[in-house]
Amino acid sequence: MTKKIILGIDPGTRCTGYALVIVEKGQITPLDFGCIRPPAQAPLNRKYLIIFNALEELIEAHAPDAVAIETQFVQKNVSTALKLGMARGMAILAAEKRDIPLFEYTPKKAKLAVAGTGNASKEQVQQMVQLILRLSSPPTPQDAADALALAVCHAHTMR
Repeated sequence: MTKKIILGIDPGTRCTGYALVIVEKGQITPLDFGCIRPPAQAPLNRKYLIIFNALEELIEAHAPDAVAIETQFVQKNVSTALKLGMARGMAILAAEKRDIPLFEYTPKKAKLAVAGTGNASKEQVQQMVQLILRLSSPPTPQDAADALALAVCHAHTMR
């Protein structure tokens, strides 16, 4: 297997977690991870643009071979679900614009890939991602840890 770069994305309007990992010879190595945080007072349309532009910059800088994105978690609040869906749409658009293959994973599948259970807590995901990727401390914020879990999930699926 040749070297592959995977971009994991955990979409959100307050914080969109992102993570880039390199998969080479069965090893998964973190390249970059963090969170895109649009200003809280920005109107929603501006937040979506900020998320889209930041993801485009990450794609331009790292040229990922695949994007792993969390499927929409449908909440009871329809308004929240719509906002999350729009943030997710920005991630999908950024990947599609560059013809990068897109893979979608449920939160349970990503948790299962790193923690061995689809019902793992956010803290368990952070701890397991730290162990798997040999990080000196648990990745923060939790959205970045979730994005790392998505990237690891896709790396395991590629095998």
